[in-house]
Amino acid sequence: MKIYHNPRCSKSRQGLQLLKDANAEVEVVEYIKTPLAVEEIKGILNKLGIAPIDLIRKNERVWKDEFKHKELSDEALIQAMHDHPKLIERPIVVKGDKAVIGRPPENIKSLL
Repeated sequence: MKIYHNPRCSKSRQGLQLLKDANAEVEVVEYIKTPLAVEEIKGILNKLGIAPIDLIRKNERVWKDEFKHKELSDEALIQAMHDHPKLIERPIVVKGDKAVIGRPPENIKSLL
């Protein structure tokens, strides 16, 4: 399993703790420190089965200041998430060809 994690986020910390409590073997990816490649974001979206706009954190200042009032293609949204990792909803847990957004953290249990 892989968790895309932001240690500053309480939901992300709760999600990681849930995985640890379940003794899951997990790779932690701190995507704020190491931004995801465009192709990696596309792969996550495919596993989640959602549109790029649904992975965006719309309350982030960068979204409100730079993107909110623009018509953006899926490619532009993916590029925005690559350029501004804070825009990516968190945590995301991936297991094989499935993924969930850990909001609420209980969503992660579906992968255990």
